[in-house]
Amino acid sequence: MKVLNAVRKHLALPKTSWQICLLAIIGGFASALLVVLFTLTIEAIQQLYLVKRDNYTTLDDISRFDLPIIGSLIILFFAWLTGYQYLRTGIPFVLHRLKVAHGVIPFKNTFNQFFGSAIALASGFSVGREGPAVHLGAACSSYLGNLLKLPHNSTRTLCACGIAAGISATFNTPIAAVIFVMEVIMREYKVHIFIPIMLASLVGSFVTNFAFDTSHNFEYLNKIELIQQHYIPLVILAVFLGLLAAAFNKTLVSIIQHSVKIHIVPRLMIAALITGSLGYLIPGAMGAGAGAVDVSLASNWQIELLIGLLLAKFLMTTFALGLGIPGGIIGPIVGIGAIAGALSGALAMQIYPGDHLGSDFILMGMAGFMAASLNAPLAALLAVVELSGQLEIVVPAMTVITISSIVSGQIFKNRSIFTMQLDVQNLIYSKPPVEKTLQKIGVLGLMIEKFELIEQASKQSLAGVLASSNIDTPVILKTVKKITKNKKVIKVTSYHWAKFDTQTPLANSSLDNSEVTIPFEDEHSYQTTDNMCLHKLIPISHQATLAEAYQLLIAERCGAVYIYQDNIDDIVGIVTFEQIRQYLVTGKLIIGKPTHIEQ
Repeated sequence: MKVLNAVRKHLALPKTSWQICLLAIIGGFASALLVVLFTLTIEAIQQLYLVKRDNYTTLDDISRFDLPIIGSLIILFFAWLTGYQYLRTGIPFVLHRLKVAHGVIPFKNTFNQFFGSAIALASGFSVGREGPAVHLGAACSSYLGNLLKLPHNSTRTLCACGIAAGISATFNTPIAAVIFVMEVIMREYKVHIFIPIMLASLVGSFVTNFAFDTSHNFEYLNKIELIQQHYIPLVILAVFLGLLAAAFNKTLVSIIQHSVKIHIVPRLMIAALITGSLGYLIPGAMGAGAGAVDVSLASNWQIELLIGLLLAKFLMTTFALGLGIPGGIIGPIVGIGAIAGALSGALAMQIYPGDHLGSDFILMGMAGFMAASLNAPLAALLAVVELSGQLEIVVPAMTVITISSIVSGQIFKNRSIFTMQLDVQNLIYSKPPVEKTLQKIGVLGLMIEKFELIEQASKQSLAGVLASSNIDTPVILKTVKKITKNKKVIKVTSYHWAKFDTQTPLANSSLDNSEVTIPFEDEHSYQTTDNMCLHKLIPISHQATLAEAYQLLIAERCGAVYIYQDNIDDIVGIVTFEQIRQYLVTGKLIIGKPTHIEQ
């Protein structure tokens, strides 16, 4: 237990350590295994009726119509088992939990994510694997932190590590996974979280390489042959992708907003009917993004076919996700971008008939649409580079990503689809800058461990203790009161920090042996004599961060919190408001030392 407590105290500070790196490796390994199991579950279901994974063109017309309806009924069955209130899943939900619960995910939501998304992906819905990968990875690693009762700031880091491992295990893209977590999930670049996230991502890649083959999804695409004369159609493609991304995000948010009052049962059935009907007509639009890429390549660049495929994929994705089908959004976004790129490539080949630009524009479409929709340009660039295995695409992809992001964000005021989803669902995902700063540090890392505890002191004896006490040793007064509630006598224990308000010692003659009076409904701080002040100590868990302590103390702007582990009456240390204030002002942590209490 002493070793674990020492580790907890070490992890409470925002710095890189071998302890957090080791936990990142363990959590990343467990998260990757869970994601691999999820992938195998999807493949096992699809093998029952598909010749090739995610290829629904081999099914007959009626089967393509029936499959989403059957899938939605099974999803609703799992939702009924756990309770419909636990249906929130995916990346937006994880972002919300990072802000309100330090990344800890309820088990029932994770249960629905695993089985619901597996059924959705196997049933032909236009949803992706990365949303479940993020959710499952976050749940697995944060469970490890919660099991060990680690400080909340380190549990939050472990959650990010699990997300990186999950994405890396899904796509075998360790670099893109790290950048996605830093750019989209954490939205900050700090070395003390960057290194463990990178380790977890590497572990995820190792696990997926061991479980499956090492090839990436789009390595079969031809090497790009773009030259300077092709940059004009690339710019046109980028503008089109920016417009399409804005339309996609706003359509999806509008569907969520207008369907929120409809019960989940009719919502999922409507999504199934739309998917089944469009799948009956255009089978290539069903499933995650990889199937759309295959169809785009096999279309012989027929413009009419690509327009129909793009429209069907757009509607399938927005209605499936907007109406509540569990699954990710990045896979379909990659598919829509690929189709848009193929369509632009087919038009460009009308201008440059001797050039084979189709596969080149497919990659550019993926990068540009993903960057504009997610507002994550660097993650989109690295994802496409890793998935295709082509470094040559960096310069043209940067061109498309930059222009599409500007068109989407500046002209059409588009934002990340994840934040737009959170806004329309009224889910918290951001905190004030002060809290963001303080949530990186656990109270264990700053607490004052040496203190003197006395019980039921008189004014004179308390003054004597304060006068003889070392200035670095806080004096805590414990009082026990008996109150009657519902004809029962209840003992109530309270703790106060006793301090002189001036440097002048108290005159012993002015004090008597009467007990220090502490009202039951007391204020946070008040005078007991002319020079002595008591500040109420507020209990807080050892897992808490300075942000939580700050919220408890900000109203009075003085005093302190006392930290406990298993028993609320077992004080392990205190953290003062002045310590927190000094850190916010100077950026320096005053560890283990009391500071002056302001009136």
